[in-house]
Amino acid sequence: MELELRHLRALCAIADAGSVGRAATALGYTQPAMSTQLRRIEKALGERLFTRGSTGVELTAYGVEVVSQARDVLARADAVGRRRTATPPGTTRTLRLGATNTPVLPSLVASMRRAFPDLTMSISSVYATGELVELVELGELDAALGIDYPGQDLRHSPALAHRAIVTAPVFVALPADHRLAHRVEVPLEELAEDTWFVAPDDGVGWPGAFYDACRAAGFTPAAVHEFSPLDQLQALIADGHGVSAIQATHRPVDGVVVKPLAGTPLWLRHLMIRRRDSVDDVTAEALHHYAAAAYRELVARAPHFRAWANRTYAAAPPKGRAGPKLT
Repeated sequence: MELELRHLRALCAIADAGSVGRAATALGYTQPAMSTQLRRIEKALGERLFTRGSTGVELTAYGVEVVSQARDVLARADAVGRRRTATPPGTTRTLRLGATNTPVLPSLVASMRRAFPDLTMSISSVYATGELVELVELGELDAALGIDYPGQDLRHSPALAHRAIVTAPVFVALPADHRLAHRVEVPLEELAEDTWFVAPDDGVGWPGAFYDACRAAGFTPAAVHEFSPLDQLQALIADGHGVSAIQATHRPVDGVVVKPLAGTPLWLRHLMIRRRDSVDDVTAEALHHYAAAAYRELVARAPHFRAWANRTYAAAPPKGRAGPKLT
């Protein structure tokens, strides 16, 4: 079997939707046909690209690599023969970009400026993804980097479009001298008596997703502080004042360790959101491409994340092939 563009589009659709069924609907296939196609693609590549769960599918480490490459190929194929409207000399375009607490922003902005020297970027920091969506809906922002959670897909009007950058696990930050700091993975239920720092309502599912995971683990947090600024948060954790759910790519400061949660009970999805009438397809594709590349760079610099991925997705590789790696 030789991979064709339609196969690559199917993989990207499944990754974006987080579900074979929803991807089939989006592309006009039946679910059995989409499932069969996915099996044939995985057989051709020799490794699993997705893991199946009760709430849908998640990319394996190898799947992250393949889908990233597929997006790059599709972007190049879609650009064949397309001419961008030339910007008149001496003029610039402006992209108003909002972003929640995402670590991809610095690298993304740098890459966009290199790729589009005629583009001026105006950056706004907004914590709540719900507020970001509202600002894009109102036309006060052109695009945004936000978050949603599996099973709680982002909602917005038809004037907007959103696309998944990556679905990632949520880890926990602990004081370095915490009783569980030596564990490879930390069971959520063993943190039932700890004080938790919990980020405020983001308008799209947090902290509800956190409390749902706690209830599923059989407890309600004994003590909770609502807190958001990351630098101050890590200082408080280092001093032993509590623990916190944290994005897996964050690098801990001295006195803090970042650990996976056993069984990965919490996930989040990084999104690129845009107004259809103010962000053209080429710019939108570039935003997504460079955001995904920035995330891969962060994973490469996060040994705790790489170790988790290698354990989680490790499988006996086909003869003559190396095992999957996050890059």
